[in-house]
Amino acid sequence: MARSLLIAPAADDVRLARTCLGLLRALDRRGVKVAYVKPIAQPRPDGGPDRSAALVAAVTALRPPEPLSTAELEQQLGDGGLDVILEKIVAAWEPVYAGSDVVVVEGLSTGPSKLYASSLNQALARALDADVVLADSWRPDADADAVAEQFAIAAGGYASGEQARVVGCVVHGLSQTDAAAVADLRTALAGHRLRLIAGVPHRPALTWPRVLDLVRELHPQVLHKGDLSRRITDVAVFAQGIPAGIRVLDAGRLVVVPGDRHEVIMAAYLAELSGTHLAALLLSAGTTPDPRISRLTRATRATCLPVLLVEHDSYQTATRVRDLDPGLPVDDTERIEAVTRNIADALDASWLQSLTGSARPHRLTPAAFRYQLVELARAADALVVLPEGTEPRTMRAAVACAERGIARSVLLADPEEVIAQARSLGLKLPDGITVADPAAVAERYVAPLTDLRRHKGWTEDVAREHLADRVTVGTMMLKLGEVDGLVSGAVHTTANTVRPALQIIGTKPGARLVSSIFFMCLPDEVVIYGDCAINPKPDAADLADIAIQSAASARAFGIEPRVAMISFSTGTSAAGTDVAKVAEATRIAREREPGLAVDGPLQYDAAAIASVGAAKRPGSPVAGHASVFIFPDLDTGNTTYKAVQRSAQVVSIGPVLQGLARPVNDLSRGALVEDIVYTIALTAIQARAS
Repeated sequence: MARSLLIAPAADDVRLARTCLGLLRALDRRGVKVAYVKPIAQPRPDGGPDRSAALVAAVTALRPPEPLSTAELEQQLGDGGLDVILEKIVAAWEPVYAGSDVVVVEGLSTGPSKLYASSLNQALARALDADVVLADSWRPDADADAVAEQFAIAAGGYASGEQARVVGCVVHGLSQTDAAAVADLRTALAGHRLRLIAGVPHRPALTWPRVLDLVRELHPQVLHKGDLSRRITDVAVFAQGIPAGIRVLDAGRLVVVPGDRHEVIMAAYLAELSGTHLAALLLSAGTTPDPRISRLTRATRATCLPVLLVEHDSYQTATRVRDLDPGLPVDDTERIEAVTRNIADALDASWLQSLTGSARPHRLTPAAFRYQLVELARAADALVVLPEGTEPRTMRAAVACAERGIARSVLLADPEEVIAQARSLGLKLPDGITVADPAAVAERYVAPLTDLRRHKGWTEDVAREHLADRVTVGTMMLKLGEVDGLVSGAVHTTANTVRPALQIIGTKPGARLVSSIFFMCLPDEVVIYGDCAINPKPDAADLADIAIQSAASARAFGIEPRVAMISFSTGTSAAGTDVAKVAEATRIAREREPGLAVDGPLQYDAAAIASVGAAKRPGSPVAGHASVFIFPDLDTGNTTYKAVQRSAQVVSIGPVLQGLARPVNDLSRGALVEDIVYTIALTAIQARAS
């Protein structure tokens, strides 16, 4: 039976969904099979529908069941039917419990209008036999003893005989610099036999709404749409004249000004053009700017500055903006993800371990895999060259990697072009990024490249011709040990990336060929598919080599390799040259690596589904539990990975190249920024292992 954790408030108006998100993420990172339920929906303070389940679905693979409606709850409570409600809850979520190790249950928020919330939370804890995590928010005038007393009072309602159900306390909004306050709070809670399991730091950036959120709530007239995804870091009324008020025009600020302040409107556009990106310009008093000003600023309309118009005066408008709903919009996945990560990072690791015990088998979930990638990459401290140095997604990924400590990067591009592109993207290049002009450095690689390819008849002129290609320059930097890895492909083809690597880097000792794998982030686990990008028709020896390389890659990234050699037949159920090739490849792989769990031929369902594997291949160490799938040819591998990726909406990371002497990795030309970030992380980890 799964362990239940009820997340409940220690005070009024605590946002419980955020605590649930952080706990789900922290447990998922550790390979715990976790589920989430919210038994009873609660309308938001603004009257909108409960969005906890949608927030969970936005950043996890979980699809929580529908909660009971508040109307149904209140009708049953009015009829004296609390037991009926609890029976419905226990019965409805039994399947969730049966398939999980830990179930996170979001309780009801309390407040003056929710008089029954506390008693219902206590009844839920008893009905579900749940341990309780209490959450509260730190306030500027808070006192550690008073906060601990508040927790103790709340915890008393959950005591059951000698059993103290409250197993931890989470406090949100603590100062990032006040370690003494955290220590005092931990001591004060310990005096009540309560444990602080997370002091979540307050990070102002996690409170910044988008301009889009303002538009949805205030319904202004949109005069110029611009970029509504910009974040509002502050709001200010432009009350002074120019130049005294120019200080108000600051990056991320929402500037409120009457629509007839034409000089301010023009100054805002000039600030935008000079690289100071306001959040938006919010014109008040219902005054539309003079059409002549619109004509005068027509050339600036290509900027991304949103311009909005409302009927209220400036100070009423500024107040309404400050009073925007502080909740998380369900479509703001960037903010939801950041809030989730902030809470997950704050949770006590030893407490998390105690929830399931170290003896439990763990699986590598997508969240755990991504978390592990980042941690391993940070430890590698690699320098990765990015030949597509001015490509916008690549630049954003390089900045993200530097800021998160994933890897340092070298952007290959004209420095002036990089500066201009960074300005246009609103990026500031951190210390972890350097820029190298390929035209300026190419000449120093002419002689070593000529020596490397002399056996192919290359002269210095031929070498110079090849070094006009940035990927070749980057590959030479890697060959000579000036960088640790290379990532390309956002605008180049796979051949553009792989050909220089084969010519200059070559294969590692013992590798028969270069192959590729994809990390397929299925809802419950991460598995490996290979080869889906490089080798069209591998023979038996090639397949065996791909299997051994893929197993090594699995180990490097924390996946226990159980290798399935895929075919249209399982065992000897069919005959043919293709089946014979897979059988021979399996034999070679076992001979080369006797300790490897490898089996084949296996049909995909026999490899992936336990019941099918047990029926078709009883006694196999792989059937039904495969973590590495080796396809017989490129047609099968590429088609399967794309079908799974698109039809099941599965995130795939790759292709990751293996078999090269130094790490080079290719990108899909449709790669997102986050895809590039994780490919850089993979490359950094490969660099440490090579």
